[in-house]
Amino acid sequence: MDGLRADLVRLAAIPSVAFPGFPAEPVLEACDMVAGLLEDAGAGPVRRLEVPGAPPVLLADVPPPVPGAPTVLFYAHYDVQPPGDTERWDSPPFEPVSYMTEHGEALRARGIADDKANIIAVIGMLRAYGGRPPVGVKVVFEGQEEYGGEFENHPARFPEEFACDALVVADVGNVRPGAPTLTTGLRGAADVVVDVRTLDGPVHSGVFGGAAPDALLVLLGALSTLHTAEGDVAVRGLRREPWTGAQQHTDEFRGLAGVRAGTPLMGTGTLGERLWSGPAITVVGLDAPSVDHGASAVVPHARARIALRFHPEQDPVEAQAALAEHLRGQRPFGVPLTVTPGNTSPGYLAATGGPAHRAARAALGEAWGADVSSVATGGTVPVVHALSRAAPDAEVLLFGAQDALANAHAPNERVLLSELNRTVRALCGFVQRYGAHRAGPAVRCSRSGVPITGENQKT
Repeated sequence: MDGLRADLVRLAAIPSVAFPGFPAEPVLEACDMVAGLLEDAGAGPVRRLEVPGAPPVLLADVPPPVPGAPTVLFYAHYDVQPPGDTERWDSPPFEPVSYMTEHGEALRARGIADDKANIIAVIGMLRAYGGRPPVGVKVVFEGQEEYGGEFENHPARFPEEFACDALVVADVGNVRPGAPTLTTGLRGAADVVVDVRTLDGPVHSGVFGGAAPDALLVLLGALSTLHTAEGDVAVRGLRREPWTGAQQHTDEFRGLAGVRAGTPLMGTGTLGERLWSGPAITVVGLDAPSVDHGASAVVPHARARIALRFHPEQDPVEAQAALAEHLRGQRPFGVPLTVTPGNTSPGYLAATGGPAHRAARAALGEAWGADVSSVATGGTVPVVHALSRAAPDAEVLLFGAQDALANAHAPNERVLLSELNRTVRALCGFVQRYGAHRAGPAVRCSRSGVPITGENQKT
C-alpha cells in the first residue's frame, strides 16, 4: 500500500484535464506514467490506440494462465474534470494533501477518486499477483472520458480487441464509506432544446406589455408542465418502476446534495425510484435577459436546454421523443414552441446471476467485512454500453474505490485510503474466485503433484 499510495500521489499531481482550452502535455504525461506503471506491474508491452482528437487509449494484455481460464477486461480513465473554482478548495487541486476524516485518512486532489484511485487499484491487483493473476487480463485505460470523445465508437468496430468473459468498469464506488457496493443499473440520458420567438425584437414593456407576447413567459409556462405539483415527472411514456435494491437515507441524500434546511425534496416515492429507476428532468441552461442587465422590455426570444435521465432499460430515442412530443403539445398563450432533439446515451441494467457477479459479491463482502449492496446511479457511463456491445456475452461489473462522499466533480475531491486498500483486496479476491470457477481442475505434475500453470504447462 505504501507503494500504491506514493504512485497515486504522483499521478494525482498531474493536471490531466482533457477539455478544450487546457494544455495537452499534462494529459500525455499522465498517459506515459500509467503506461509505465502497467509495464512495471507485468502487463506489458502496453499498446497505444490513437483516437482522432483525443489522448491515447492504453491497451495491455496478460494471457490466461491455463487453458479455459476466463479473461477479465478492466476499464478506467486517467483524465480528470477541470478543478473549477480553486477558491472553494481547501488546498491546491493538483497538490495532493493527506488529512484525517471521521472515516480515516484521505488524500485530497482533483481526479484522485474519479478515476485515478481506480487505475491504481488495478495496478495493485497486478502487483499482488506478480503480473500473473489467475485470469487473463485486458486493460483499457482511456484519456478523454470526462469530456467525451471518439473512443466510445471504437469497441464495436474492433470487437476482437475487447473480447472477454467479464468487464470490470472501475469508474464508480460505494453508496457510503465502508459499505461494499455493486452498481447494477445506469440511467440513460438525452437532451432537447426548446426555443420560443414571439417578436422581431424587444419592445417597451410599458407601451406594449400586456398584449405583446412575452417569449420568456411562454417558455416558463411550457417548462412548468414537465412536473406535477409534488415534483414528479409529468411526461407520458417515460418508464418508472419500483427500486428494490439498497438506497441512500433521506438525511444522507440531503447532506450530499446540499439541500438547504426547510427545502423539501422533489417528487414522491422512494429515493431509489426518483434517482435510479424513474425519470428526472432538469433545466440545465436558460437563455434570457439577466437580472442585472435586463431592460424594461418585453422579451422577444428565450430558449432552454433540458436534460432527461430515464429508466436503464428504456430506449433512448423513445424517451427523448416522449419529452419532445410533450413540449410540442404545449402552447402557452397560444404560442407554439420549437423543440430540437440533442444527444442521447443509453442506460444499462446488468444481469446479476452469473459466476462473475457471484465472485465479485463474495470478494467485496470479504474485503469490507460487510454485506454487499446493489445500487444504480443516475449518472451515465457511455463506455459501459460501448464495451458491452463489443463483448455482448460478458458479465458487466461496476465497482471501485470511490464513495458517495468523495466529492467527485466538486471542490475538495478525496479518496479514503481504507477504501483504496479494500478495493485492491476485492479485485484480488475477485480474480481468484472467478478464475477458480471457470478454469476447472488444475493440471498437476505427475511426480510432485504441484499445479503447473502458464508457459510451463504448454511445455
